[in-house]
Amino acid sequence: MQGWIESPHSMTLEEIRALVTADLAAVDDVIRQRLKSAVPLVDQVAEHIIAGGGKRLRPLLVVLAGRACGHRPAHVEAAAFIEFIHTATLLHDDVVDGSSLRRGRYTANEVFGNQASVLVGDFVYSRAFQMMASLTSQPVMEIMAEATNVIAEGEVMQLMNAHDPQTTEQRYLEVIYRKTAKLFEAGSEVAAVLAGGPRPLRQALAAYGRHLGTAYQLVDDVLDYRSNPAERGKNLGDDLAEGKPTLPLIHALRRGSESQRAVIRQAIEEGSAELEPIISAIEATGGLDYTARLAQDAADQALESLKALPDTPYKRGLVALAHFAVEHTT
Repeated sequence: MQGWIESPHSMTLEEIRALVTADLAAVDDVIRQRLKSAVPLVDQVAEHIIAGGGKRLRPLLVVLAGRACGHRPAHVEAAAFIEFIHTATLLHDDVVDGSSLRRGRYTANEVFGNQASVLVGDFVYSRAFQMMASLTSQPVMEIMAEATNVIAEGEVMQLMNAHDPQTTEQRYLEVIYRKTAKLFEAGSEVAAVLAGGPRPLRQALAAYGRHLGTAYQLVDDVLDYRSNPAERGKNLGDDLAEGKPTLPLIHALRRGSESQRAVIRQAIEEGSAELEPIISAIEATGGLDYTARLAQDAADQALESLKALPDTPYKRGLVALAHFAVEHTT
């Protein structure tokens, strides 16, 4: 995966984080404080989630965008509630998908059971809205209310697409916009709103987040067939095992021979984990390269959106984050 982009703007994720170290530490503090509950099981599941770590890309995006637009203390709270929305969706997703591993660790539903995971996911969602309400910003509430609704629709759309080899590229892109890119979009726009940015800046930051999230998810779908499972914390072909027709498969169905299409159709319908013939078909039809090109196009559009911002170290961090979206390998 490395080498897709050769750019002087490339930075490691650690270097990007270093631009806003104090902000991210404050976000972590808020996350721990706000996840506290008088109910012991909620605390236990919450601690399991926190210990799982993760890249925390969405909070990073919010604080970088906030700094680039003109920092306000509320950006830290916003970064935390954006992460809470993401966390709640993961808790629910793992139950729906029957997942037992995430980032190489047992999922909350594997440790505490499906019921606890769903209910604590609801708690995390509602806590996020308590935090939003405390900011007393009607635009923020409107952005986040729409985002959570769109995300929920995306979950249902993905469920409808599962095991359906007739899923089109358009339907797939709609799902990844709703499930992934929408929260990136909302986080970026909220940062601009809290900084008091004018509507054109809000729109530019929203577009940046949307394209960034799209690029990131497209690459993630490539990594499902081309990555190191030990580094990534999940097995190759996990999406296929769940019958999810992602873009590499959709492209191979479009371009493959009849025998290749038959193998892929059967794999999607049955949720097959027989990877070797599938990967061969994807490689032969250029499915991974096609998906990578779309990811690069999305990253380029994200970079174009940043022209609305003045040149600062934080804008350069956002530039680097767009490059990271197409370069990441885990």
